[in-house]
Amino acid sequence: MKILHIIAFILLVVGGLNWGLVAIGYNVVDMILGAGSIAGKVVYALVGLSAIYFAVTHSSECKTCTVQTM
Repeated sequence: MKILHIIAFILLVVGGLNWGLVAIGYNVVDMILGAGSIAGKVVYALVGLSAIYFAVTHSSECKTCTVQTM
């Protein structure tokens, strides 16, 4: 599961950076893969799935959010 966590994290970073750039007029995914391309849609789908994965598993994996008993 660690590799899935790493891949999801990288995809979330890519998606977050892309959205930040979209706000100032650049869409890097569309620039690289072509606007509306199948590859671009796959990247967006993977970013969305990564967000769902992190939303579901975050509390069990996050060292900051988990309650530590002494």
